[in-house]
Amino acid sequence: MPVECREKIVDEREAPRIAAALLDHYDTHARTLAWRISPQQRAAGVRPDPYRVWLSEVMLQQTTVAAVTSYFNAFIGRWPTVEALAAAPAEDVLAAWAGLGYYARARNLIACARAMAADHGGRFPDTEPGLRALPGIGDYTAAAVAAIAFDRPSAVVDANVERVTARLFAIHTPLPAAKSAIRAKVAQMLPAARPGDFAQAMMDLGATICTPRNPSCLLCPVAGWCEARAQGIAESLPVKPPKKAKPARTGTAWWIEQQGHVLLVQRADKGMLGGMRALPDDGWSASRNGNRAPPLAGQWTQLDAAVAHVFTHFSLDLSLALYRGPQIDKVAFENLNGACWWPVERIEEAGLPTLFAKAARIAIQHR
Repeated sequence: MPVECREKIVDEREAPRIAAALLDHYDTHARTLAWRISPQQRAAGVRPDPYRVWLSEVMLQQTTVAAVTSYFNAFIGRWPTVEALAAAPAEDVLAAWAGLGYYARARNLIACARAMAADHGGRFPDTEPGLRALPGIGDYTAAAVAAIAFDRPSAVVDANVERVTARLFAIHTPLPAAKSAIRAKVAQMLPAARPGDFAQAMMDLGATICTPRNPSCLLCPVAGWCEARAQGIAESLPVKPPKKAKPARTGTAWWIEQQGHVLLVQRADKGMLGGMRALPDDGWSASRNGNRAPPLAGQWTQLDAAVAHVFTHFSLDLSLALYRGPQIDKVAFENLNGACWWPVERIEEAGLPTLFAKAARIAIQHR
């Protein structure tokens, strides 16, 4: 494509044509997702359930559709409305979230549901400002719920939309500095009609065609406008900052079993894996190694096996030690935060985070 033609791509007069091409493609190729109303249903007057939209968007933050689907279905089956979720014990919600990761999302989910039930009668605000006022809802989630659930003209920008837009307009500024320019371009393309479908069309395009590697440009409905494709640089965009090396931490988890029950604790509400049931550990964190001090005196057997786990900002090598001491007395038990005895045969029902679920499986094999 000649250079002089590429100048027209950023012309605001092209924006409606780009949006129309995306929506036409979406009408035929929209993904079928558990939380989504299809374009045909929407055209027939079916409205999305804001609760399902919100729940899915919270779950999908930094998590794939494949990983989220079974969790979403389980949550909807157990708590079909925001009022039901608000009434649920926090430990049940956290246990149901176990394995999905980024556990602050689950705590925010509970806080938001309870605020919705207490202050809004279970009805979601239908504007971005109203949604942002709720606990745990940031700019992205507010825009997504406003657009998808209420057809508000909100610019919804997730990682897929960032990639599509950076390539469409050949935005070379590295992320995250490019975010404001990307958002401005999305807002420029946003159609007055069907903004919710437009948001989902952009997401689908990034997920299925405009992929990080080997984008399927020949199948793309907006390839004719794409500056990155015209310049032969699609796969190099968006420009991402170099990855920083993650610090490596070490820690120990303690398996204390008596009479077929294992001792579990409840982690502090704030911090890593906050509020979750877990094995006792030695205080490791993103900023420091564990102190290797056991939670109580007695004979311990250190296992050779360990759990390697990668968090967002650090990696952890978690070793495991088994308690071989005498019966735990009441005072020692009560000194452990939120301690409870959990049947070993039902350990899968405890809702342990992935890290501790792995450690529990190792301990059971060696006990």
